[in-house]
Formats: sequence, C-alpha cells, structure tokens
Amino acid sequence: MINNVNLYYLFLILLYSTQGHINDINLLRRELQEIMKKIKIDDHIILRSAKRKDTKLIINFIRELAEYEHMTNLVEVDKINLQRYIFKEKMVEVIIAEYDNKPAGFTIFFNNFSTFLGKPGIYIEDLFVKPEYRGKGLGKHLLSYLAKLVQKRKYGRLEWSCLNWNEPSKKFYISQGAQQLDEWMIYRVSGENLAKLALK
Repeated sequence: MINNVNLYYLFLILLYSTQGHINDINLLRRELQEIMKKIKIDDHIILRSAKRKDTKLIINFIRELAEYEHMTNLVEVDKINLQRYIFKEKMVEVIIAEYDNKPAGFTIFFNNFSTFLGKPGIYIEDLFVKPEYRGKGLGKHLLSYLAKLVQKRKYGRLEWSCLNWNEPSKKFYISQGAQQLDEWMIYRVSGENLAKLALK
C-alpha cells in the first residue's frame, strides 16, 4: 500500500542514509513496516496485523465471542499462552479490524492441509465483529482478506465451522460463496478423554 505517508517515510530513509544516521534509518524502517501491515478498506475500516500489545484486546474479543455463543464456561485462554503461540511460535495469525480507529472485530486463523488437493489451506478458528459494528461490512472484508491471503500464498481453500443454531452467520457465509458441508461431522478429544487416549 503506497500512499503519501509511505512516500514521506521512504524520502526520510533515503535522506538519512546519505547522512549516515543508521539508528534513525532503522527506526523509520520499523515504522514503515508497521504502516505497510495496515490495509485501509475505506475512510472507516482498517485491517491490521495484531501486535503483542493487542493481547488483552484479543482475549476480550475471544470472551465476547464465547458469550455470544453461550460458551463462556469453556474459556481458559491466558495471556502467556496466547502470546507464545501467536507472537513467538507463530502457530496462529490474528487480524484486527478497526472502525473509525476503534477495535471492532478480529479473526484468528492458522494453516491446515488437504491431502486431496496436496496443498495447505487456511482454517478460521474465530471471526467476530462486535454487535455495535455489525452491518458495516467488517465481516465481509475480513473474509475477503483471508481469501486473498489463500490466493497470495497459493493455498487450496479457506475453511471454518459454525454452530448449527447460528442462522444469521450461516446465511452470511452462504451469501459470501461458502458451501455448507453436511456430510462431515467434527470429532474432538480433550481433557480427561485425551489423557486416557494418550495412555492406550
């Protein structure tokens, strides 16, 4: 995304490089990299990569989503593990959606793999928009961003799951071109059953 702000930073980098200000150059490069991570959709909406300082915000989004899905009793997420897997080990990625410079939603996703396609894909673990910001196109732009990411990385597909009672979300996903895979069921092993299975 090249705009007047980016050109200004590039000019300063070039200027400082001719004068030997290495520390200033490195600082400007870092600031420019942060700007480049932001995608301006329109005058209201910006999508950006999450930073470590967003950890509390991400946890709040997760808890709000759990409340919407009536699953607050299942939330065990903590700051240390979240930072470890997102920012240190980079097992998952997070995009924050802002509306008028205020956090309005997020998506958290990671790679999966299709043996039939012989390619990786992206699996969306969470996609959430705060109630007061719904109907403004944030969900659509988050999905579109992920679709572009799949194409850019030359992956095979974009997938996620949805609770069977969540009719508004199901209708929204179908309107965006998603297919509901009725022939598949999700199986999960966790907690005590996971411990028992590991002993077999």
